[in-house]
Amino acid sequence: MFYRSLFPRDLFADFDRLQRELQGHVEPSPGIRGLGRGGYPALNVGSTPTSVEVVAFAPGMDPASIDVQLERGVLTLSGERAGLKGSEKTTLHLNERFEGRFRRVVSLPDDIDPEAVQANYRDGVLQVSIQRRSAAQPRRIEVH
Repeated sequence: MFYRSLFPRDLFADFDRLQRELQGHVEPSPGIRGLGRGGYPALNVGSTPTSVEVVAFAPGMDPASIDVQLERGVLTLSGERAGLKGSEKTTLHLNERFEGRFRRVVSLPDDIDPEAVQANYRDGVLQVSIQRRSAAQPRRIEVH
């Protein structure tokens, strides 16, 4: 059973938080073949025979505030998530919602086509689809 107090002076909760923060700084950036854990937004990276698909889970954001860049085989997602406005009289005991600047970097394979990229944001999910070069696609050659 996982025990977590919502009030200050919980030493185990503090150690748990500290461990998660340190892991986020130590783990390498995700690549096409292996993903790090943690970070905002959470990512899923996959591939098909014709494309590389990157899905970022970033609910509650304005699509205009998300910057998507592809340069030299590296996809960078960055932006800023505004904090929630609350009462000044409220003492916050637990805040698991990420707020502030973020940046996620994904190394892509060499066969992508940087001119064929689409990014769509809907219902809190950013989907980036990068097509593979047609020359890199497997094709069947008929034998006569």
